[in-house]
Amino acid sequence: MKRFHIALAVRDLAVSIDDYSVRLGCAPNAVVAGRYAMWRTDLLNFSISQTQERAGQLRHIGFEDDDAGDFSSTTDVNSIEWESFSARAQEERIAEMYGAATGSS
Repeated sequence: MKRFHIALAVRDLAVSIDDYSVRLGCAPNAVVAGRYAMWRTDLLNFSISQTQERAGQLRHIGFEDDDAGDFSSTTDVNSIEWESFSARAQEERIAEMYGAATGSS
């Protein structure tokens, strides 16, 4: 399966989790308290990280792809970072960057 990925910076993680859970119609699949949350829907892999100085800004986009294997990142002609990763590689990256997540699936 291939899901489009978008990552945003948010001011308040808890408030943002509540808001995006309503908008996406489900709870996040992974949460690192005070730092990070990620949702997987049929079409979308959506993540947020609490980064107050960049709140509301795009962090990066890309694809979660079962065939991607390891994590990779490139920058497009507009200086936007694009990531490609498998679900397993993303879970490893979350743990490396933010710490152990609860609710991972």
